[in-house]
Amino acid sequence: MRAGIACLVLAYVLSQFYRAFLAVLAPTLKAELGVSAEDLAAASGIWFLAFALMQFPVGWALDRIGPRLTSMVLLGAGGAGGALVFAQAEGPGALMAAMALIGIGCSPVLMASYYIFARSFSPALFGTLAAAVVGIGSLGNIAGSVPLAWAVETFGWRETLMALAGVTLAAAAAIGILVRDPARVEGPARGSMLDLMRMPALWPVLAMMVVCYAPAAGLRGLWIGPYYADAFGAAPAEIGRATLVMGLAMVAGSFAYGPLDRLLGTRKGLILGGNLLTALCLLALWAWPATGGWPALLLFAGIGFFGASFPMVIAHGRAFVPPHLTGRGVTLLNFFGIASPGLMQFATGAVHGSVAPVPPAAPYAALFLFFALFILAGCAIYAVSRDRTD
Repeated sequence: MRAGIACLVLAYVLSQFYRAFLAVLAPTLKAELGVSAEDLAAASGIWFLAFALMQFPVGWALDRIGPRLTSMVLLGAGGAGGALVFAQAEGPGALMAAMALIGIGCSPVLMASYYIFARSFSPALFGTLAAAVVGIGSLGNIAGSVPLAWAVETFGWRETLMALAGVTLAAAAAIGILVRDPARVEGPARGSMLDLMRMPALWPVLAMMVVCYAPAAGLRGLWIGPYYADAFGAAPAEIGRATLVMGLAMVAGSFAYGPLDRLLGTRKGLILGGNLLTALCLLALWAWPATGGWPALLLFAGIGFFGASFPMVIAHGRAFVPPHLTGRGVTLLNFFGIASPGLMQFATGAVHGSVAPVPPAAPYAALFLFFALFILAGCAIYAVSRDRTD
């Protein structure tokens, strides 16, 4: 089981990489393929939307087929296939198609590990294990920063994507060989996501799922790169360093959230406090968008650190889900958490394009305010949720 979980975690590292690598590739793709910031925002959004829509069949497949075959087939066909399409892209349409395929390929891997945790480990450990997977997986954010910038400069972006296709295919094969499906739970055979949506206790948690990940995912996955390039004239290496710092902060935040609900005795208070601090960092960037240097970098790090509550929110929601609907429960929560960044990439692309770039930081200030108000609205709804720890 340990070897199988390790393979799923490796696949999740790739998932985190693929959702974040456009921030570093943005200047190169603009120069070589003539794509715009709005095109890249759409490509990033398509990744999240394809990933999110797959949660419905993935949830059914986890409960009925099991995590091994579900993850192996989708990651191998979608993930590796999408990377190959990306490597051959000649324009924005091919990039978007590639990102859709990669999103489909990455869609089952995190939920497969969560499914195994929920079925095979003590409920009290779920939050810590879930956060640990996200923390380790967030190393993909780091690989998609300075190391990616170096690989693109050394080998070229097409060659780098070809190599990543091979790594993704190897990870899928390892999942097929080493992952073991947990025993099926005895219980009612009937049930669906609609049954879960009829549980009022889940509704405010789903509202928090909508807002908790979108700012960090949107900024780290795309906007931090164009922001540094447009507002400060940063070179790819500088953008790589900025994305590295934010990625490291996301790793640290994931590990910090894991045990804190048990230490503090409240899951709701931890999640609410962390997301309010994320909104505070966003408001500071809105107020001083041209500050640059260490202040801006520290604020992005704060967004990455405090905005890492995603696995803890899933743990909060999973605590209300009956055992026989575990697969569909965690994937429903994940759907709301991943669909939101996808839609927000389209929305933020429109916000960015609607503001005149005078001064150059002005469109990005609008983005920071948009994200801050979005997360504050979710916090207001989540404030009425029922606290529950395992």
